[in-house]
Amino acid sequence: MSNKELLGELQKFLETEKDELILEVPNPPSKKIRLQELEVGIDGIDNLSQNGEGRVSVIEDGSTASKNSNLNVCNVCLGILQEFCEKEFIKKVCQKVEASGFEFTNLVFSVSFPPQLSVRESLFEVSVIFAHPETVEDCHFLRAVCPDCFKPAKNKQSVFTRMAVMKALNQIKEEDFRKQFPCPPNSPKAVCTVLEIECAHGAVFVAGRYNKYSRNLPQTPWIIDGERKLESSVGELICDHLLTEFKAESFNFSSSGREDVDVRTLGNGRPFAIELVNPHRVHFTSQEIKELQQKINNASNKIQVRDLQLVTREAIGHMKEGEEEKTKTYSALIWTNKTIQRKDIEFLNDIKDLKIDQKTPLRVLHRRPLAVRTRIIHSMETCYVDEHHFRLYLKTQAGTYIKEFVHGDFGRTKPNIGSLMNVTADILELDVESVDVDWPPALDD
Repeated sequence: MSNKELLGELQKFLETEKDELILEVPNPPSKKIRLQELEVGIDGIDNLSQNGEGRVSVIEDGSTASKNSNLNVCNVCLGILQEFCEKEFIKKVCQKVEASGFEFTNLVFSVSFPPQLSVRESLFEVSVIFAHPETVEDCHFLRAVCPDCFKPAKNKQSVFTRMAVMKALNQIKEEDFRKQFPCPPNSPKAVCTVLEIECAHGAVFVAGRYNKYSRNLPQTPWIIDGERKLESSVGELICDHLLTEFKAESFNFSSSGREDVDVRTLGNGRPFAIELVNPHRVHFTSQEIKELQQKINNASNKIQVRDLQLVTREAIGHMKEGEEEKTKTYSALIWTNKTIQRKDIEFLNDIKDLKIDQKTPLRVLHRRPLAVRTRIIHSMETCYVDEHHFRLYLKTQAGTYIKEFVHGDFGRTKPNIGSLMNVTADILELDVESVDVDWPPALDD
């Protein structure tokens, strides 16, 4: 499209019964420019850009900004969508382009928004998705020139995403681009169509601590070879209520460590955080959150939740900070094959900061990489039960496999309780007594 044709299209758009804007310039050379606006102060004095060049200003007297002083200005867009999408403003832009005296074949229209708009952005987003079927093949030549930019991705119907196209345009040489694509582009016959208008809300985050009282409940859904083994999980017992109240689409559950399906979590509980995706309701009072916590607790005797609260995405990082340096306290009921007396277990009480080496346990080797991890058993305290049983209280470095420390995992954990006592030992029950992470903040009941 020539410069005259381009401006003719703008003329048609702006044509009215009362007035008509005609923009004509001489036949220009192929040249791409960007028009920059001259900043104009309130007192009417023109400012210069840093390199000393004046910028073309569309509004010189501030009349557009002030003529509607009684306008109820939008507190998000600051009036940009109210004032500057109308024909009158477009006319001012065209008149300023005509008066600038530049020669050009095509143009880039650049809009610079005040930086404070970023501060005023809302988590609620309305998206209008446009498509132009007539020119959908315009990008296809880029795939032949830059194949690495266009790789199939999950949840993407087409490889020609905006990011992929921009990446390819940055890579392609100017001469290759001009050989493959007409400059200026061919004029389309139809305008863009609106595919969809979508409403979405940014994720909100809820945190708390949970106690688990069941020895038959996994932390997350227990699925093996596509088959679900148990009907519920800690995450679901909590999040099902949150999904309903927040009217969210889905959730992502995370916690400070995890216990096995047959392990209870007692004491102050284990810290957890939940990301609620695309919630329709986001405003809750502290009293409503307390009532939601009570609702979760009343619904099941397998878990209890405390300190439930809304948090920020950034705050969740506190739960993971220095995770392996944190300590955890356990209580284990242990069986031995040989008969034991009190004096046979008392020496364990005197062992402090015992270093152990643990190969990835056989029971988790299918989902964890093979490695040897050094962990510390900070302290142990024993309680004699009978000739074949005693209870062991341990304070350990986070990430220690307690079951394997007891029975040795066929020699994969060294030393272990069995080797220290010169017996065959096994663990019958295990409870998490405390998780020493000071997050989220404790709340008054």
